[in-house]
Amino acid sequence: TEIGSRRLRWRGLETSSRRAYALTCVTAVKTAGEFVRRWGMRRDRGWTRLLAIGEALLVSAIWASSFVIIKVGLAHMAPLTLAGVRYFAAFLLLLPAMALNGGLTRNPAPGHWWQLFVMGLCAYPLSNGALFWGLQYVPATTGAFLFSLLPLPGLFLALVWLREVPTRLQVVGLAVTLAGSALFFSPGLSAGDPLALAVISLGVLAFAVFVVLSRALARAGHVPTVPLTALPLGFGGGLLLLVALPLERPASPSLEGWVAVLWLAVVNTALAYVLYNHCIRILTALESNVLLSLSPLGTALLASLFLGEQLAALQVIGLVVAVLGVLLVQWKSAPPPSSSQAADCSASGPSGRVSPTESKP
Repeated sequence: TEIGSRRLRWRGLETSSRRAYALTCVTAVKTAGEFVRRWGMRRDRGWTRLLAIGEALLVSAIWASSFVIIKVGLAHMAPLTLAGVRYFAAFLLLLPAMALNGGLTRNPAPGHWWQLFVMGLCAYPLSNGALFWGLQYVPATTGAFLFSLLPLPGLFLALVWLREVPTRLQVVGLAVTLAGSALFFSPGLSAGDPLALAVISLGVLAFAVFVVLSRALARAGHVPTVPLTALPLGFGGGLLLLVALPLERPASPSLEGWVAVLWLAVVNTALAYVLYNHCIRILTALESNVLLSLSPLGTALLASLFLGEQLAALQVIGLVVAVLGVLLVQWKSAPPPSSSQAADCSASGPSGRVSPTESKP
């Protein structure tokens, strides 16, 4: 009897050990699987964000070349006509892409047409019109510097409209970027006509409104990327042509002029704005604006590389400082755990083991 009871106790202990071992293995497999899942999600988010930053940098580089190509186009067309043809041609080029997604047979932006119209009005007739008009009375360096201040009104509008609150590091990065831009443009800055400065500043504010409205629609996913790009171009380009036709003489550009206009429409407008509206689904208004503020610096850098214009030592320092500020703005710490992840962690306990309530059948 005593031997039999010992055997029963041994078998009971053996069974409990087996159950505990099996439970430990199952818990370890679950923990490893959850770790791999969360690591994969974080890695995917990281790659998505890097792709968005790369798109914004490409847009900034493309727009840095716009001033050079526009200068070629202005030798063949009047300013408003050039801008209107550029933007409306880009709209026409994007229509086939909209048709492929069914955007011509159904409403591509239900309930958001007024926002798209305001975007087209702000970005193209107001912002670009103000820049074209103002550059007649102020140096190009002053105009470029004013547009490099775009993140300031963009930050304020994003706080009010989008409730996008920057981190302290991003605010520091913004200040560093603006300081670098001021250093870069300081050798060529001059006051110019006060009215022209005011008009260009209003143009900067108008483009900030465009950026915030674009970010709001892109973040919510209410309008696909192609209609979000094409429809404001159609509104803005059409308005520019309506204003330009009675005010400016008809254009008769040469082959060089048409090549410049076509390049502006295809690459610097259609492609660039599609990339921009795609990246702002991920990047905040501040992050995208700071990246775009590098565009005027890129213009000066291209002029130095291809036109032989020398950069002063102060400009090189300013460029380095501005890039450092952009890096600070784009820096993202690891996101805090969600409520479901926090609940999982609290259920598993601080040591990672399953709580006793979970081990019960």
